[in-house]
Amino acid sequence: MYFEGVVTGVDLSERIKLPFAGVLEEVLEFLKREKLCEVKGAEGFGGATYQYAITLKGSERAREILERSQYAGPAPVTLEAYTEAIRRQPLGRMVVHQRTMRQALSHLVISEETFSQIGPAVNSGRSIFLFGHPGNGKTAIAESIGRMLMQGDMYIPYAVEVDGQIIKVFDSVNHRRLEEEIPKGMDPRWVHIRRPVITVGGELTMESLDLVYNETNKYYEAPFQMKANGGMFLIDDFGRQQVRPRDLLNRWIVPLEKRVDYLTLHTGRKIEVPFDVLIVFSTNLAPKDLVDEAFLRRIRHKIEIKDPTFEQYREIFKRVCQDRGVPYDDAGLRYLLKTYYVDARRPLRACHPRDLVDQLIDIARYLNVEPRLSKELIDRAAHAYFVEL
Repeated sequence: MYFEGVVTGVDLSERIKLPFAGVLEEVLEFLKREKLCEVKGAEGFGGATYQYAITLKGSERAREILERSQYAGPAPVTLEAYTEAIRRQPLGRMVVHQRTMRQALSHLVISEETFSQIGPAVNSGRSIFLFGHPGNGKTAIAESIGRMLMQGDMYIPYAVEVDGQIIKVFDSVNHRRLEEEIPKGMDPRWVHIRRPVITVGGELTMESLDLVYNETNKYYEAPFQMKANGGMFLIDDFGRQQVRPRDLLNRWIVPLEKRVDYLTLHTGRKIEVPFDVLIVFSTNLAPKDLVDEAFLRRIRHKIEIKDPTFEQYREIFKRVCQDRGVPYDDAGLRYLLKTYYVDARRPLRACHPRDLVDQLIDIARYLNVEPRLSKELIDRAAHAYFVEL
């Protein structure tokens, strides 16, 4: 009322996500008796259609309350209710079978050895360490796993309350809401979402892994791993963050081992929240340069994404050509492989076919010719793409 002016009982019920009958109706009756609000009119019959406005006395009380918190939105649930809900909707409920995994990764060309490691790693619901040279599809694999997990759904609260402090959990950027009718009898303070998949990269800091207190609005934003509960948290390009990898890894030791996380309120109180997250570390750096044996032991699955073989490279190249509408030619590919890989002693990377074909298309458009795997266009594309380090 303080921010909006005149609001109806129906509007309040929709904004606060609490039923009018039996809940807001009694609150509004109390506010009227205390002369903190008044009825200005009605849009129909019944208290839900009354137009409520804040009084001068109510405005003074509202300003006092806003000194403590300016949160105005769906009513929060208790931390205990949130914890119980996460435990009743475990990520482990989603079991991935070989057939499902093949469908999820069908657009990628990966070895059987790697494929056989990914499925059990996902089913563990714990942690995966993807490592290998850049450009071989680590992020693409992680994103494919995420899309598969997002086929599942769950309920999370809009916000959680602890000792009078509000923690916002639902995030329209990181959570994909399912626009459906709320089931009859369902508490509207909970929102139906796809299982979350949250990705962070170089911007990740130690501060963003704890409760983020908004000094202006005086409420908290849940950290990434809390928003990812029930889904996947991908730390991409691990080792390139602004903080030391060892510090970040030490932060995860207890959650990975105990399946709970400890967050700190600005009052100094620590709270325990569930940690039901498939956490995926993706890095181009060698594990020995990032972590010690004690931490690697706590990561269930370590998967090396290796350079493609010549046959795998050929299959990737054919798929890219088909996707881009460029006629595939074995002779052209043989020339590319011999000249720019074998003779140049250059390692194969899974991203090269896509990048080289895109370069070739750009050059063909500039020359106003049809894009094809001719020696001239291949030479121009390779010279523009490869840089000798």
